[in-house]
Amino acid sequence: MGESTLVSLACSQCCQRLEADALWNTCPACGGVLLAQYDLDRARRSFRPEALRDRPWNLWRYAELLPVRDPLYRLTLGEGGTPLLAAPRLARQLGLPKLWLKDEGRNPTGSFKSRGLAVAVSWARELGARAVALPSAGNAAAALSAYAARADIPAYVFLPADTPPTIVRECLAYGAHVFRVRGLITDCGRIVRRLAPLLGWADLSTLREPYRAEGKKTMGIELAEQLGWRLPDVIVYPTGGGTGIVGMWKAFDELAHLDLLGTERPRFVLVQPEGCAPLVRAFHSGAERAEPWDDATTLAPGLRVPATIGDALVLDAVRRSGGTAVAVSDREILDGMQLLARSEGLLVSPEAGATVAAVRRLREAGWLAGDEEVVLFLTGNGLKHPELLPDDTPVPILDPDDPLLPRRLAADGHQH
Repeated sequence: MGESTLVSLACSQCCQRLEADALWNTCPACGGVLLAQYDLDRARRSFRPEALRDRPWNLWRYAELLPVRDPLYRLTLGEGGTPLLAAPRLARQLGLPKLWLKDEGRNPTGSFKSRGLAVAVSWARELGARAVALPSAGNAAAALSAYAARADIPAYVFLPADTPPTIVRECLAYGAHVFRVRGLITDCGRIVRRLAPLLGWADLSTLREPYRAEGKKTMGIELAEQLGWRLPDVIVYPTGGGTGIVGMWKAFDELAHLDLLGTERPRFVLVQPEGCAPLVRAFHSGAERAEPWDDATTLAPGLRVPATIGDALVLDAVRRSGGTAVAVSDREILDGMQLLARSEGLLVSPEAGATVAAVRRLREAGWLAGDEEVVLFLTGNGLKHPELLPDDTPVPILDPDDPLLPRRLAADGHQH
């Protein structure tokens, strides 16, 4: 396994450099997002395709481009190495012959959040953190709870009061200290920022520390590796806080410096629900920052993020990529979930269903011509959302000794 080549942190706004071996949140000078910087010349010596072949398929195979220095602190539950699946039936229905599905629901805690929290908790532990905390719409809380349990340190998670009960129970099962908050994830965040310095918690809020983005960027590195060190034409990504887009854009630049990619980049499609679409609104209005969204509502809890500190970074990446932003309805999200389940056998979260809805919109509008190679990021597993699965279809109860059983099934349309 390789060694980390981390050298410093840099503020994305004022460019101030900070030492990496300390627990920072935002830039102390201007409050901007901090990004990890690596010695890419040194990384180039060992980060080669032939060297990766013998490494385990988890995200730590990319150790040169991750922050944790001592391998003893690299927590793993098997995160990363998620499949890139062809989708022939869905491709036909959407009119996109070159369609791929990156199934992040296969991660240990059922979502892509495993990547960011594996790295963030590992780094916090290496630097001596005694407890970790974050606000969450759901999946990040589950991931933090799991990796904190793995690290044997306390986790404090703050969730909106209407968070799906399955996720609340999951966090409790890992032994986390769980609190429900009247309000949205932004209200949960205010509590964490108030209490963390008082109670000695490492605050791992989205993009308010540098290392969740480092874990998320492994989605981009892994995608490039799975495609033979090239990139698709389009990446469709459901966006709440936007760490995944920020991380992948950073990953592509780092891989280019390592001579593993050229200058071409995928067009990013940022997807949000109509009931909470601050980044979509900002993108189409030409704004550099996104105004907070009032009265945010959607059945996709991971996308109910009315404001994010990384808004400028997300919007910049999408624009520089030549991409676009799409808002879809909750009805379209549910339809997308159902289409993935019935056409490809993938039970996904509502956030993932939003990617199908967005592609349908863009195909109908002509933004997608049909000949592009497109990757949908399916960021979560549908089993985490039993409240959204069909429950109004009657399921017959059969008598195994019923002599008329074949006739009854044939009458109900079960004969082929």
